[in-house]
Amino acid sequence: MDQPSALLLAEKSSNPPPRRTRAPVVERIAGWSARHRKTALLGWLLLVAGAVVIGNVLGTKNLNSYDPGQAGQAERVLARPGVIQGPTETILVQARTGGRTVAGDPEIRQAIGQVAAALRGMPKVARDVRSPLAPGRGAAIAPGGHGMISHDGRSALVTFTVAGNPDNADQTVGAAERAVAATAARHPGLRIAESGQASVARATNSIFSADFRRAGVTSVPITLVLLLGVFGALIAAGIPLLLAGTAVATAISLLAIPSRWLPVGQATSSIVLLVGMAVGVDYSLFYLRREREERAAGRGAGEAVRRAAATSGRAIVVSGLTVMISLAGLFLTGVDVFSGLAVGTILVVGVAVLGSLTALPAALSLLGPWVDRGKIPFLGRRRTAARRSRLWEALARRVVAKPLLLGGAAAVALTALALPAFGMRLSNASYQDLPATVPVVQNLLATQRAFPGGPAPAEVVVTGQDLSGPAVRHAVAAVTRLAATSPALHEPVTATLLGHGQVLVVSVPLAGAGTDATSDRALATLRDQVLPATFGRVSGVSYAVAGTTAANHDLTAQLDSRAPLVFAFVLGLAFVLLMVTFRSVAIPLMAIALNLLSVGVAYGVLTLVFQDGYLHGLLGFTPYGAIASYFPLFMFVILFGLSMDYQVFILSRIRELRSRGIPDADAITRGIGASAGVVTSAAVIMVSVFAIFATLSVIEFKMFGVGMASAILIDATVVRGVLMPAVMALLGERCWYLPRWLAWLPGGRGRHTAAALAGAS
Repeated sequence: MDQPSALLLAEKSSNPPPRRTRAPVVERIAGWSARHRKTALLGWLLLVAGAVVIGNVLGTKNLNSYDPGQAGQAERVLARPGVIQGPTETILVQARTGGRTVAGDPEIRQAIGQVAAALRGMPKVARDVRSPLAPGRGAAIAPGGHGMISHDGRSALVTFTVAGNPDNADQTVGAAERAVAATAARHPGLRIAESGQASVARATNSIFSADFRRAGVTSVPITLVLLLGVFGALIAAGIPLLLAGTAVATAISLLAIPSRWLPVGQATSSIVLLVGMAVGVDYSLFYLRREREERAAGRGAGEAVRRAAATSGRAIVVSGLTVMISLAGLFLTGVDVFSGLAVGTILVVGVAVLGSLTALPAALSLLGPWVDRGKIPFLGRRRTAARRSRLWEALARRVVAKPLLLGGAAAVALTALALPAFGMRLSNASYQDLPATVPVVQNLLATQRAFPGGPAPAEVVVTGQDLSGPAVRHAVAAVTRLAATSPALHEPVTATLLGHGQVLVVSVPLAGAGTDATSDRALATLRDQVLPATFGRVSGVSYAVAGTTAANHDLTAQLDSRAPLVFAFVLGLAFVLLMVTFRSVAIPLMAIALNLLSVGVAYGVLTLVFQDGYLHGLLGFTPYGAIASYFPLFMFVILFGLSMDYQVFILSRIRELRSRGIPDADAITRGIGASAGVVTSAAVIMVSVFAIFATLSVIEFKMFGVGMASAILIDATVVRGVLMPAVMALLGERCWYLPRWLAWLPGGRGRHTAAALAGAS
């Protein structure tokens, strides 16, 4: 062997080739799915089919949900076996013209008797029928019936309890409504109107079903049309809908499992549908647009899928984890319904992420160039995925050049829009969330005018020994006397023994509309003054107050006390996740601050529109001067996660460019320009879908649609195009600062992956 060859051999032996760095797990999963595309797709289909089978076999249980606090304690007592009773219904009998009174008008008394007789003739529909007329004495007014006649003498009440299974009361009450309507038809000069918990639930379910049916029928075609505009090809546009649809079907089917211990109702399924479609379409867009971009650059199908996984796939995982962290904050509220919502939404986001990492790359690998088949004329010729947005890149370049001026102006404008939120008042809408044109709402309003407090009485649930004894009877009589003299309470006060004397329910009408400040003050009077002075002096008994006013009050108090904990949990974990992802302290702080600003803007818009009444004519609702008490916290956890999607995707693109050695200013402008297409497309789709909810009938649906659409619109435009580049330009290199004592954190692989991709290109 000659000397040069020996030296070369020695050099090779002393400098072995560097070990190949193992690809990140996201890239490995996507790569495996692309190579074993048939297996991956079959596995996804088996997952979906298995979930549907499990859901059909187990069935979703409808567990009762209970309010927090004292109201929840009373509700649990009333739900005991042998105690549970049906909801109470009220029939108002009233002359349509003035001058006619119950005592002086035979027709009014005749109508009262006919209504009571019709209801007593339907024992499977109505029980405990009560009337102001004395039984068996013709049309004479009963001695104790004056509490069921209004103070002006013009109106009377007939009440009954819906018989049968309370869970089916909204269906059972239909027969009673028809009987009352038949009596009303025989007396056109009288108002004979039924209202109550079951009839309101019947109307609400009908409106909800119609609204969600309309939203579903409208949103899917709109989403498909927008996706066709994005991709210009039928197959590519159908992939996001297929992924989102299968993820939603899987999650809703699997809800049958947690429904064994958590309340999972129609509202949970509806929110799962909404969130699942939003994230499913978003994640598909992120992945599919990047894959198309790589193929447009001349790379093969396998390499394009691998690059999409290393970049967009990683951003999808981070975004999904952020959304799930946000939704997990609902567990900390301690509210049963929110826990069910948290399980359902976390499940659908997790399934969507899984599908984006497995089924999506497998489908793209299987389809190859076929993904662009079914091109739409004119649209199909565009290769938008391979282009940077000149508009957004030019805007970002100007912002980076003058960050303080332009960023400051945008911050001031958004802060001004968020300021009305500091005057937000919280109160549940009760029956006011239904359109005023609904007959049962009109009946409720008429009953409330004639009998203040009637539609939403407080229910004092008393348990203990000897509930039919003299001490308890004296306490009920004392409450009745106080109700006759106190402006906070009204008559009639009724007492009903349930469960073979185990539970006593005392119904006490409260002043106010049931959910306003007047009713809250009346509830405080009942809880803090009247009950301690009456039942509080009876030994061996305990009591708790339920009812609409009590439930709303206790729910609001619970959410107010838990809100700081929820905010701290969501913001804290999101900060840690983003710090590990981007290996920076400033980036997560900036992302969180900008996200909170978007949420604040949504709160401000909600206050202006739904509390102060701006645009109420355009949106078709009657403002009631407040925002639903659960809404700010509920919308925060959903908005924070969904809005973070765009920021994570943009920041990932900027970080990728910076890791290739591109200067910070250029990386910011090019990153925003390169991600503008997918972010704009995703935002347009999401805003369009949420805007549909603003056209529905129920005011809370309108709140949800307007709040979500406004926040996402602001986040995808002003925040993405102005505030983010301005803050990053002002911070400069400090954006990527990580203290030395945190250098041990994982996350450095992302930089290596980006650099490797740059080297390969």
